[in-house]
Parts: sequence; structure tokens; C-alpha cells
Amino acid sequence: MKILVITGSPHKHGTSAVLAENFINGAEEAGHEVCRFDSAFMNIHSCIACEKCHNTNTGCAFKDDMEKINPELISADMVVFITPIYYYGMTSQIRAVIDRFYANDALLHGNKKTALMVTMADDVKKTAAGAVASFEGMADFLGWEIVGTIIGVDCGDIPSLEKTDYREKSYNFGKNI
Repeated sequence: MKILVITGSPHKHGTSAVLAENFINGAEEAGHEVCRFDSAFMNIHSCIACEKCHNTNTGCAFKDDMEKINPELISADMVVFITPIYYYGMTSQIRAVIDRFYANDALLHGNKKTALMVTMADDVKKTAAGAVASFEGMADFLGWEIVGTIIGVDCGDIPSLEKTDYREKSYNFGKNI
């Protein structure tokens, strides 16, 4: 299976980056092809709903790093979103990527699996409810099958993460896809 992992954290060695690494290790060990894009370190312009992508044959008005992601996104069998929760939702960096899916809307419907993995300092899953609702709505709209979610509570930093089993859960999730 071809898996696209899109991360949303601007922290290269933060908790969600650790989950991404563990998931990828498990998925690759299981024989899957994995491509990773760290949205916070890419030049991704926000969608402005100009409709150029739908009204012309020239694609999106912005020629940025989405041009690197789009071929992988379109050909992926599975798309995994991994992000910290900052203020009750996914980071703005990963949201910018998701909003830009609009340019490829017709090509993205159906026949994909998807998953969401989040980390946060709060100790209640309710804090991730906005991110989960947004993810579930997107998956439903696109006709993607949700194959799992990991909501990492009480792990706002690496020492806190080390006290949990989320590293192991993310590795096993990747290994058993």
C-alpha cells in the first residue's frame, strides 16, 4: 500500500513527530511504501477560493510546495494526518494543506483509507473534538474509509510522551495496516 503521511507540527522533534516516525517505521517494516510531508516546513499558500483550479485547465493559482504533495496525494492508497492540538484543532500548517485539497477535489473522492493521530498537553480527549470532527467530516465528504485514530492525551512534551504507550500504539498501527 502507498501511504502519504502529512504532519502539522513546526517542532521537528516534538511529540507528534515522534508518533509519525513510529508509525512510518511500523508501516515500512510491514512492506508499505511511505511518503512523508512536514507541512510546517513547506511553502504552502492558503487557499483563497479563487476558483482558478475549477474554471481553467491550469490548476491552482499558487505554484508552491503543494505541487510536490499533489502527485503523492492523488496516488496514495492511504493518507495519515499527524498533528499536535494547539487550540482545540489541527495546526494551521496542516489545515492549509487540507484546504488546498480543493484543487484536486474530483480526483480525491473514494478509494482511500485515512487516519488521524494527534498529541496534546491536555488530559481529556474532548480537547481534540474539533480536530476529530473536522477530520471525520472531510473523510465522509471524500468517501475515505477511516481506519483509525490515536488521540494522545497528556503528552505535550517528550518526557510526558515517554510515560505513555502512544509510541508503541503508533508503531503497531503502522505495522498492522
